[in-house]
Amino acid sequence: MMESASILSNDESDALRGPLQLGPVTIRNRVFLAPLSGVTDLAFRQRAHAHGAGLVVSEMVASGELARGRAESARRMRRPEIDVHMVQLAGREAHWMAEAARIAAGAGADIIDINMGCPAKKVTGGYCGSALMRAPDHALALIEAVVAAVSVPVTVKMRLGWDETALNAPLIARRAEEAGVAMVTVHGRTRCQFYKGQADWRAIARVKQAVGIPVVANGDVTNAADAAAILKQSGADAIMVGRAHYGAPWVAGAIAAGRDGRPGALEDYVIDHYEAMLSLYGIEHGLRHARKHLGWYLDRHAGQVAPEQRKAIMTGTDHRAVIAGLRAAFRAEKGVLAA
Repeated sequence: MMESASILSNDESDALRGPLQLGPVTIRNRVFLAPLSGVTDLAFRQRAHAHGAGLVVSEMVASGELARGRAESARRMRRPEIDVHMVQLAGREAHWMAEAARIAAGAGADIIDINMGCPAKKVTGGYCGSALMRAPDHALALIEAVVAAVSVPVTVKMRLGWDETALNAPLIARRAEEAGVAMVTVHGRTRCQFYKGQADWRAIARVKQAVGIPVVANGDVTNAADAAAILKQSGADAIMVGRAHYGAPWVAGAIAAGRDGRPGALEDYVIDHYEAMLSLYGIEHGLRHARKHLGWYLDRHAGQVAPEQRKAIMTGTDHRAVIAGLRAAFRAEKGVLAA
């Protein structure tokens, strides 16, 4: 990752380091960790926060499942040891969205975020996520129900629209503001683009021009150079970083602080994260859940590991053997670790 201080101007750097106020909630800086389903669990958010991310968002929590007391939803919602706890809810029914918001706020959520941006077919097929952008009136009914249900700030994360023929993010954002939403985050793609092509940062500016509340720009930010460009092109108040965190929970904090935030003792760091996931999920489920994270760490920081060594780490069923394999892989890689 590039050295942030060498890319961001003094004004841009100061803007990102400065706090952002949402009602009674003070967000310490303006570089956020995006909600990533299956990734930004409690263990991951704790690490991103410790590295200096201004705001970290939970994995998407299904509102109906949370309201019905499902253990997985409750685990996704759990508050880490952080100063501002933001829970993202997804759903299509106002009743369940409001009930889930009350549960989340009662369990310590400082901010409730409404998912109107997820492009996954299993989400949009249930008329949730970015599918809500095809039905603005229905989306507003959900927003109004959540705002009425809680006293904490409510935010919305969306895309530019469903497809290129319906770029309605400015309209929905303006209506959301009128309904009481405190902040909107916009990913610079349509739902139909998924993650293909390049995010359109200039299109986010149209949302910024349509509202008076803070706008967060999201999509393809990987380093300080991207942060500078997205701020300039979108005029946004803050930025959100997602997939760049794969194998690097420190990216948002590093951009905000203007430094390379990678831990020095990377071997110990990866193993500590691995053990935290085993503790969170239990050994059996933790072994499976951790594999994608270990794959990202190996790809990003130990690319020279032998194929058979990587396979043993990725498929191992004895966590002690996996830890031993990680130590061997990272020790062999010392001196050539990727940023």
